Parts: sequence; C-alpha cells; structure tokens
Amino acid sequence: MANNIRKYRGERGISQQDFALMIDMDRSYFGAVERGERNISIDNLERIAKGLDLQPAFLLVSDDTVTIRELLDRSRT
Repeated sequence: MANNIRKYRGERGISQQDFALMIDMDRSYFGAVERGERNISIDNLERIAKGLDLQPAFLLVSDDTVTIRELLDRSRT
C-alpha cells in the first residue's frame, strides 16, 4: 500500500507536505504511512484515496497481484 500511495502521489507531482496539507493530515504521520511505518485506519485510507482521486482499492492491490486494467474491469461489472 505504501508504494502505491507514493507512486500515485508522485505521478501527480505533489510533495508529501503539500499532499498532507491538502487532505488535512499531519505531514509526519503521512510520511510514516508512505514509508510503510504506520498502519492506517480505513478512514485515513479513504482520505488519501480521495485526495488522489482514486478508489481505495487502487492503493491496496499489489502490482504483481492485479493490473490496473483488471481492477477497472472488475469495478465495471
């Protein structure tokens, strides 16, 4: 999950600090989440996903488990 959060945030060109401010989350807490040092609640997962304009499932799946295309196809059925 941490890798996915970092990847999607990076693709949007937003710094950790700016993103944490955008989603009203403490920067140091968000940094620890993104480094995989903290477990997060479903509420915070949803807050991060919303800030990235993604469904929470996109943050949970491993790249080697399922492709984004497969995830999109599943969400349409």
